[in-house]
Amino acid sequence: QVQLVESGGGLVQAGGSLRLSCAASDSIFRINAMAWYRQAPGKQRELVAVTFSGGRTNYADSVKGRFTISRDNAKNTLYLQMNSLKPEDTAVYYCAGNYGYTEDDYRYWGQGTQVTVSS
Repeated sequence: QVQLVESGGGLVQAGGSLRLSCAASDSIFRINAMAWYRQAPGKQRELVAVTFSGGRTNYADSVKGRFTISRDNAKNTLYLQMNSLKPEDTAVYYCAGNYGYTEDDYRYWGQGTQVTVSS
């Protein structure tokens, strides 16, 4: 099992940047799929970005060109660099991980971190 703990959320003005971190209790080198999801009030949870151990990444269309997902195996940490933030990016952001390959079925989740973008 792995525990995931997010940090880095906060309040930022539109156009600003934030970097989210997700610290894992296990070596993330062993975790094939790691992703960031978000959930805004009244909306369904959506996949923001995913990275696989082989290096492939995928992004939601709404964040392409603005967000970058990365992992630091030495620090057992997953990151989400968010630039050019928009008010519609406001949500609770969750880190997720799965030892096996998955597209959208993660077993391990963090507790979430709030991101609020003011206009």
